[in-house]
Amino acid sequence: MDSWLIWSIAALLLGVAEIFTLTAALGLLGGAALITAGTAALGLPLPWQFLVFAVAATAGVLFVRPVALRRLTPPQNERFGVDALVGGAAYVTSEVTGLGGRVRIGGEEWTARAYDETLVIPPGTTVDVMEIKGTTALVYPRE
Repeated sequence: MDSWLIWSIAALLLGVAEIFTLTAALGLLGGAALITAGTAALGLPLPWQFLVFAVAATAGVLFVRPVALRRLTPPQNERFGVDALVGGAAYVTSEVTGLGGRVRIGGEEWTARAYDETLVIPPGTTVDVMEIKGTTALVYPRE
């Protein structure tokens, strides 16, 4: 059996295995085997075929796989903890100024300061949470 045919079969088997694992590693090894099958069809001796396979597989795993994984894994869009509160609404329970005040965010009482230090926000106003610094919410009135 010709060596290019053996490399082609190996590429096919690795490609099928990649379909079941979705790791992007076996597919790259299959691609390396396919490249090696091409060089074997050109008449490259067997030791050089192994070298071509090793170089192609190493290049694929080191350079192509990280890029492929970044493209396949979606970014985390959900925010947790205090980051989830930023951008939400709050209700002023005690006058908020640049120095302090109190707001209710999602049923919890928070210390607050006005995002614009010149503002004075009266109780009963609905505000947006612009930022959280420590345990203090920086808020700005809704218009």
